[in-house]
Amino acid sequence: MAGGEKREVKCSFCGRSKSEVNILIAGVTGHICDNCITQAQSIVNEELSQKAHSKLESNLVLQKPAEIKAYLDDFVIGQVDAKRTLSVAVYNHYKRLLQKKEDSNTDDDVEIEKSNIVFVGETGTGKTLLARTIARMLNVPFCIADATILTEAGYVGEDVESILSRLLQAADYDVASAERGIVFIDEIDKIARKSDNASITRDVSGEGVQQALLKLLEGSEVNVPPQGGRKHPEQKLIQINTKNILFICGGAFDGIKKHIERRVKTSTIGYGSSAENANFEEDNLLQYVSPVDLKSFGLIPELIGRFPVLTYLNPLDRETLRRILTEPKNALVKQYVKLFEMDDLNLSFEKEALDFIVDKAMEYKLGARGLRSICEAIMTDLMYEAPGNSELKSFKITSKYAEIKFSKSKISQLKVA
Repeated sequence: MAGGEKREVKCSFCGRSKSEVNILIAGVTGHICDNCITQAQSIVNEELSQKAHSKLESNLVLQKPAEIKAYLDDFVIGQVDAKRTLSVAVYNHYKRLLQKKEDSNTDDDVEIEKSNIVFVGETGTGKTLLARTIARMLNVPFCIADATILTEAGYVGEDVESILSRLLQAADYDVASAERGIVFIDEIDKIARKSDNASITRDVSGEGVQQALLKLLEGSEVNVPPQGGRKHPEQKLIQINTKNILFICGGAFDGIKKHIERRVKTSTIGYGSSAENANFEEDNLLQYVSPVDLKSFGLIPELIGRFPVLTYLNPLDRETLRRILTEPKNALVKQYVKLFEMDDLNLSFEKEALDFIVDKAMEYKLGARGLRSICEAIMTDLMYEAPGNSELKSFKITSKYAEIKFSKSKISQLKVA
């Protein structure tokens, strides 16, 4: 070898020369080519994915249905049927995730399908609260999506894939964690088919969205834009498998009672009717809801079939609203007491004042959310003045104080339907 000739540099891992590769990166004692870097990255990703899955299994807090319901009881008042149904569905879903597919001692090829859930209930009855509470208990990623903003691809609005973008963000972009999360789709009734009559215009925010949701609910590989859909078309897509994501949908389904009433009353007429069927509660028709009613309302059969679990939430009566105000761990009264404690003020409520708040919530038919609105209307002045008043150490909300402050608020001017 001539004295001035240099030895050709090669990759220390595969032995390829610099002319045979695109990039050759120099290290302290060796070199590595782009091919070896790509192969090493795939090995690292596979190892990290396996560790993530084992970590998820160890972090997943799975309890028996009765224990799940007991946990829900601490945060949600009433709604016994909905809590029992949700507890069983969630238990079966995560029991399915934890089953050992590698078990070589069994030849059982039975594959358990997931049980997506639909909640039917009036506004403010606790649909979103149930889903959020169950996600907190299980320690899994959770996101809330609004179905009203979804449209078909190519139209103004958001694609259905944006739902998974929010779940991915909630999981801190950990794909393995997101693939075992819970998605709550609110206002699912707003994407009902607008009309059965033929139209020259496309139903891009109704039946079109229902068709687009099918692939997400069934379980498939979906390419998800990490920052949302149409504003960043240049971003790299992330692939998520929705097979193990639990979808919970909720909606008020305003007007579905007419479909239920028509079906129930029809079934109680004729020779085959029974006295038991005839004695149904007209005040709470939602308890008789069935997939047939969802179809009559405007959901397509394919979508209904992907929600095998259908349950209802009872309308809130006066007693339930009163308990919601004081009993749960995060009850409104406890929240306000805590807020004023931070300003060294001892706050208390007179029993009659609480009754006044409940009466107004019943009058305006605002559900549990109405309690918060009424409390804010009553206490805004106090929350404004108290932090700067060093002499005020304690305060009791009386019924007279509540009536005076509420009468001055804008909400008191609403017309009761």
